[in-house]
Amino acid sequence: MARWSWQFRIFKRFCDVTFALGMLPTVGVISLILLILNPFFNPGPLFFRQERMGLGGERFRVWKFRTMLCSPDGVRAHDAPLEHDRVTKLGRLMRRSRIDELPNIFNILAGDMCLVGPRPDAWEHAVEYLYTIPYYSDRFRVRPGITGLAQVRGGYADTNRAIERKARFDRYYVRKSCGRLDLHILLVTALIVFTGHGAK
Repeated sequence: MARWSWQFRIFKRFCDVTFALGMLPTVGVISLILLILNPFFNPGPLFFRQERMGLGGERFRVWKFRTMLCSPDGVRAHDAPLEHDRVTKLGRLMRRSRIDELPNIFNILAGDMCLVGPRPDAWEHAVEYLYTIPYYSDRFRVRPGITGLAQVRGGYADTNRAIERKARFDRYYVRKSCGRLDLHILLVTALIVFTGHGAK
């Protein structure tokens, strides 16, 4: 665990739960809209669940709105190319606006995630990175987040070099995290969401 003061831990958890509860009506409305649109523009289940690695290296399932066509192949290998052809038009819109991440609030309420922290990787990918990426294990000293320093500074990581850069940002966050840094990350995230700049 990171050496956070008990005051910061309580404040962070309070903010996380307050945000998640406040977003429940929004997630409900968006879910209803997607249930109507999905059969035409994004055929398949409403939600996507995937096993990720969280605090202390523990396994948990993350919730997202599905943005890709269903694949029978399971989890993509950590070094496999991105399957852009499987992203639907509606899914692409959700990714650009970050709407697909909103069901993560269920993970916040369950205590698996925070609003701000290292973005969790798929379990199979994280296992591989633990052996190949320097400092990657540092991220498991804190709960993963919906958004994080690596996301707002480094963008999407799809190469070993980018993942190494992400690990350095995550390590910095674990060592320097505080209310001011969390606020900075949230403000930059909001800017990305509303402008689309940096969204992938």
